[in-house]
Amino acid sequence: MFHPAVAILLSGLLASRCTAQITLYVSPTGDDRFSGRLAALRPDHADGPLRSLDRAIQLLRAERAERGPLHGIIQLRRGTYPFSRTLRLTAGDSNTTIRPYRHDHVTLSGSMEIQGFAHLRPGQEARVTRPDSILVAHLPFSGNVGAITPRSSPGLELFFDGRRMPLARWPNEGWLHVADVPQTGDSLLHPGLEREKRFDGVPAGRHFGRITYEGSRPHRWRPDTNITLHGYWTFDWSDSYQRVAGIDTSRHEFRLSPPHHGYGYAKNQRYYAVNVLEELDRPGEWYCDRAEGLLYFWPPSSKGKATVSRLKEPFFILDSVSHIALEGLEMTESQAGGVVIRGGNDNLVRGTVLRNLGGEAIRIEGGTRNGVEECELTALALGGILLRGGDRMTLTPAGHYAANNHIHHFSEWVRTGQYAIILEGVGNKAAHNEIHDSPFEALTLRGNDHVIEYNDVYRVTQETGDAGAFHTGRNWTWQGNVIRYNYFHDLQGPGLHGVMGVYLDDWACGFTVTGNVFYRAGRATLIGGGRNNTVENNIFIECSPSIHIDARGLGWAGYYFDGTRTELFDQMKEVKFDTPPYSTRYPQLLTMYDGETRVPKYNVIRNNISWGGRWMDVYDYNAFDFSVVSIAGNVIGDSAVLRRREPGRTGWDPYYLDIDTREGYELLGRSNPEIPRLFSGNRFLPSPIGSISRSSGAVAIAPSKLPAEWDPIPFAQIGRVKKR
Repeated sequence: MFHPAVAILLSGLLASRCTAQITLYVSPTGDDRFSGRLAALRPDHADGPLRSLDRAIQLLRAERAERGPLHGIIQLRRGTYPFSRTLRLTAGDSNTTIRPYRHDHVTLSGSMEIQGFAHLRPGQEARVTRPDSILVAHLPFSGNVGAITPRSSPGLELFFDGRRMPLARWPNEGWLHVADVPQTGDSLLHPGLEREKRFDGVPAGRHFGRITYEGSRPHRWRPDTNITLHGYWTFDWSDSYQRVAGIDTSRHEFRLSPPHHGYGYAKNQRYYAVNVLEELDRPGEWYCDRAEGLLYFWPPSSKGKATVSRLKEPFFILDSVSHIALEGLEMTESQAGGVVIRGGNDNLVRGTVLRNLGGEAIRIEGGTRNGVEECELTALALGGILLRGGDRMTLTPAGHYAANNHIHHFSEWVRTGQYAIILEGVGNKAAHNEIHDSPFEALTLRGNDHVIEYNDVYRVTQETGDAGAFHTGRNWTWQGNVIRYNYFHDLQGPGLHGVMGVYLDDWACGFTVTGNVFYRAGRATLIGGGRNNTVENNIFIECSPSIHIDARGLGWAGYYFDGTRTELFDQMKEVKFDTPPYSTRYPQLLTMYDGETRVPKYNVIRNNISWGGRWMDVYDYNAFDFSVVSIAGNVIGDSAVLRRREPGRTGWDPYYLDIDTREGYELLGRSNPEIPRLFSGNRFLPSPIGSISRSSGAVAIAPSKLPAEWDPIPFAQIGRVKKR
């Protein structure tokens, strides 16, 4: 929510840096020949507000050229402002605030209305089942349709009264499954993953550019290069859109066009077909013939406005500019994103709604102290906010931040690899955000000394597997990161390997996970072979398990240590880990080459509380000495305490094939005689140990049941801060 009082305060701070101030007004009914100094049209119609933001920026530039530095305020009157190209601000535009006039609702739109819909012509009717319900229109522009590519913006999108409409698809709901992947052809296009042979002895992903389907539904489709298949083709954490080059109905085969999915195609994986005219069979669906520039649509209502996105650039690009504030706006219906900030300092996007965008909503790259506050980001085809900045060689922080935002229903087109918030570089922060409803993950980071705190994260990873609400990994040098005081809850992952709350994947090292509440958070905290991670002072409720530890480098992932893949070692060299600042800031890196690099040493699990689920899973248990992990001071109310591979079994621990498999594993309950020895220094209590408020994450526990060394968790501060 945008708050005028806050905006006035911020504008005052900006103005204090300048010797003068000027306010210009813009209105959809204004005139760019006017001065823009008046908020309303003068009675004699001789002056009034401007019509365009472009003209307001031009006038501010002219004023600065004549008068020197000044704080410019552009106030927008109520209405919709069409954008056909980006508004680019550069260094000379610094100290500018763009915001609504008083409490006016201001919409910046990257779309245009489609008019001239007509009924289908003879020949078109034969391809659809309900020709009387479907209308067709010529797109009013050329060259802006945009192709469907494997993993980027959907290009042209259709909206009806502000709601994104779905492309015609088969099936209408749910998924098909790849019947088979033929293993013959002129050219082997992907060798597959030799260690994973799920069906018929075929390495997962191996293909010759074809897949087979069940049934005969595609036999009614006419040849059409617009048809596309969307699927999780080999793994449940990677999806893509693949164009159909042809259909062999005698063999029930789809022949796919390059570029092919990077991990290939595998039998029994999920997919569906989109942009199929013959499947335009329910209200709201549409189909685009990109070659002919035709849009077919079954309107969900006889009344309403149909619009298509046409803007292919962000609404704003801030390039090496400082002290820009974009406040209280709505940006909507674009093929691209909302705002890109490159360099500069103290720029802020605040109180703004970004919805129905085809690209990443806000991208900040470089500079210092640039931020996103109190915004709502929703109905996004891709991701939310990228904060990239700081110098990894000198460990100089950028200080970028995403705070108090509401980010939900994102990653609606590309279903994996799109995040609510990404932190990259050094010293950036995500705090007090509410994040929910996405098919994949919510948060990730790459780099050093980032902080993720006080966030409320739920109902993410709803469609994928081997995924985490927070996920990072595969770089030993990403040290000093802190994940604290967050509420991770109500997570589900239907795909292979399920869902994690905090996923420290592939040798993530040097993380601190403290003061978080995990409720029904799947595999709540996973340490995937890394070192020097501290998991302390957290509460785990109904998680399975609360803690996961493995030594994957001693098993299935040993090829990262035998010279086959060298990136872990290359990354150490790149940052010169054995010289300052890395050697002094993170001295633990100096112990990495101690002859036991593959062993998950120096991890600390202490002073946590867990009940209602399973306490711990240890994989590769027979490959390393479990005592290298420090586990002490925890209060455990779970009846299921330890899941591990049965003693005496040799070879790779097979959890990498299916982490939830039971074959070859044993589950030790609290009555097992080994438990007191394995978990000495920890306390076992009856379950439940306390109670939780599901909505807020606040947990009530009697003082006598708390760990001996317990720091209170500030439950009331978790989530978005409610402004007055």
